[in-house]
Amino acid sequence: MSQLLPDKAKKYFWGDNLDEFEWPKHKKYIIRTLLDKGDEQALHWLFTKVSRLEVQKLLPSLRLQSKSDNFWRVYLS
Repeated sequence: MSQLLPDKAKKYFWGDNLDEFEWPKHKKYIIRTLLDKGDEQALHWLFTKVSRLEVQKLLPSLRLQSKSDNFWRVYLS
């Protein structure tokens, strides 16, 4: 996954071994981390990988920080 995750998003996974990341296996973790902490560039990349509708459906299971959760629920509605 190291090659698939762009540099603009890698900085949010500083404690993780990116070489072990697999998109299907770590998809929810990647989405959750970027929705909680990502900047505009990282989020732009994320929304090229997953649709807004898919993120909206995943929101209840992502366990975002409360401010992030509230923002994304409003933004994606």
